[in-house]
Amino acid sequence: MTQDVREDYADPAFQADPHPMYAQWRATTPVRRVRLPSGVTAWLVTRYDDARQALTDPRLSKALPVGQATDNALPPPIGAAVSRHMLAADPPDHTRLRRLVSGAFTARRIEALRPRIEEITDDLLAAMAGRDRVDLIDAFAFPLPIQVICELLGVPAADRDSFRTWSNTIVAGSANREQLPGALQAMVTYIRQLIAERRAHPGDDLLSGLIGVRDEQDRLSEDELSSMVFLLLIAGHETTVNLIGNGAWLLLDQRERWDRLRAEPALLPGAIEEFLRFEGPVETATFRVATEDLEIGGTTVQAGDPVLVALLAADRDDARFPDPGELRLDRAQNPHLAFGHGIHYCLGAPLARLEAQIAFGKLLARFPGLRLAVPAHELTWRPGVLIRGLQSLPVVPGPAAPA
Repeated sequence: MTQDVREDYADPAFQADPHPMYAQWRATTPVRRVRLPSGVTAWLVTRYDDARQALTDPRLSKALPVGQATDNALPPPIGAAVSRHMLAADPPDHTRLRRLVSGAFTARRIEALRPRIEEITDDLLAAMAGRDRVDLIDAFAFPLPIQVICELLGVPAADRDSFRTWSNTIVAGSANREQLPGALQAMVTYIRQLIAERRAHPGDDLLSGLIGVRDEQDRLSEDELSSMVFLLLIAGHETTVNLIGNGAWLLLDQRERWDRLRAEPALLPGAIEEFLRFEGPVETATFRVATEDLEIGGTTVQAGDPVLVALLAADRDDARFPDPGELRLDRAQNPHLAFGHGIHYCLGAPLARLEAQIAFGKLLARFPGLRLAVPAHELTWRPGVLIRGLQSLPVVPGPAAPA
């Protein structure tokens, strides 16, 4: 690495609002060396075209060796149980793993979940009615997707609070360095017990299907199985939690947005894409490592160097999006990278979109007077470099419209 290390990425002020710094970096050193909160040094890619290149370049490997020094370095026994999934694999392993699980995420199967997602949403909104103040994250944005993914996998809903605690610690990475090993160990232990229980007593759920799935003579190994459950539990709710939370904040922070979307509900699908672009739930793609010397955006990255793609930065690149710092509910062309790009494009993106459309549609209709309960500047963001999401979102529901 030839550039000087810049330590801005770990600055609390940067974590609170990274967009001004990202804009500066895109204009000056769009592929730059940064030191993460863990102390690990990596190349950070901030421009849209460079990001698309990096996300599809086969010379940037996702198959990090267990124990590789990244922001979430894992002890080998734990690493093997949570890192053998398709997001941490290159072809041909990635192709094989994705093929084995993709049948659960077809458009038809996702659409079949609509009635249940609507039912869960209605129940959560009914519980908010009549309350003077609620945390929209706790009361709505979190329980909706975690209940959906738990039911899809066949995980007891009573355990969802444990998942939230573990997930918050895990995605924060080194920002919760002391708690991270315990959270990983607890989640791995739980997943292994759950697999053993479902293997003994299979049901009509995705986990039972993953245990028995075969492709000719191929099937998931034990580490691959536990890793896939780990990925589905974490990614299966984190993206939607923060999509709903961030989107609600964007609407309530400037009231005319909320009022316009209520008046023009046909804008909702496009508005959700704009939430994903403007304040996406995933700040950076997971680590890649260069397998040989290569060039990204005119910068030489040497073999063995770790690379992070800043999705949040790329999606506000004015070379790709007109007026990228302006949130447009009716933005027509929106090829954002919030769900990634290339072979690692998020398998659960259709489910996240469906959950968000139902959540926002019903929230707007049920609580037309919903408003922030605190000034926007008092809201705080979750730590870490992976997830972009609010710690909490206090709101005043106001009078509820009939369900």
